[in-house]
Amino acid sequence: MPVIVRLDVMLALRKKRAKDLAAEIGITEANLSLLRTGKVKGVRFDTLARLCAALACKPGDILDYVDGPDPGAGDAGEI
Repeated sequence: MPVIVRLDVMLALRKKRAKDLAAEIGITEANLSLLRTGKVKGVRFDTLARLCAALACKPGDILDYVDGPDPGAGDAGEI
């Protein structure tokens, strides 16, 4: 499923550093990095809600769906 993570865009728009965001929402910088690069299979609704609250946005601002083959298909985990 070709879901695109646009977390970097929201971080830039909100002028926040990834390190600060990770601390604010209570996940490790490593897990946030995996999420930012799209190397995860899924994200918990709780994590998504905390991301949206910290960035004052909606899930659609962070995640996008592009029809077509998944360019980054691989073995990834869930955060």
